[in-house]
Amino acid sequence: MSIAENVGKVLAEIAESARAAGRDPGEITLCAATKMNDAQAVREAIRAGVRVCGENRVQELTAKLAENAYEGAEIHFIGHLQTNKVKQVVGKVNLIQSVDSEHLLTAISGEARRQGIIQDILLEINIGQEAAKSGFGAEEILPLVDKIDSFPNIRLRGLMAIPPIARNPGDNLKFFLKMRQIYVDIRAKKKDNVSVDCLSMGMSGDFADAIAAGSTMVRIGTAVFGARDYTTAHQKM
Repeated sequence: MSIAENVGKVLAEIAESARAAGRDPGEITLCAATKMNDAQAVREAIRAGVRVCGENRVQELTAKLAENAYEGAEIHFIGHLQTNKVKQVVGKVNLIQSVDSEHLLTAISGEARRQGIIQDILLEINIGQEAAKSGFGAEEILPLVDKIDSFPNIRLRGLMAIPPIARNPGDNLKFFLKMRQIYVDIRAKKKDNVSVDCLSMGMSGDFADAIAAGSTMVRIGTAVFGARDYTTAHQKM
């Protein structure tokens, strides 16, 4: 199938999952994960209806920006971001989804201040408490939001999570429901730089459960662009 056909299929599946959950399909945004896909593939996805592109790697982001690959879509950074690469991302993307530590939050706010901008961000929660994954503990989020106004050059837009790999349908529902509750709790906070409207959770194997639990954005790569060829990844970097 072509990228355009894949996009149509994924959007239809998202809409079907939304309706099955009693939700308006318009409430859920597809973020196409563009890792290891070139500028031409990204342009094809945008022409087919993708409105948000999610990039995992700073080097790829920089290269595709130079090729104007994302024209017509928002750009989100969804991968692990090192503090020494913050200046290459802040001000270049609409949303940084993967803010996984207070140290990174400080660096982003500082760079945004130097640029004279407000950078939109999501806080990433390690909802499955997996040792190999980064992210805040669920219990850290509300105390952090209570002091979020000490980072005046960021705007908190919501939360993101990558739960454990789902072996069976429903395996991650408990994690998604916990994320939804934290999302509801931070929406109740009254802070000038908190404008929560994004709950980014759900990927190819579990997005239906994420949508049922309240996700507003699902991040899908392979189902849009096809399987990634990791054997040649080093040649593309």
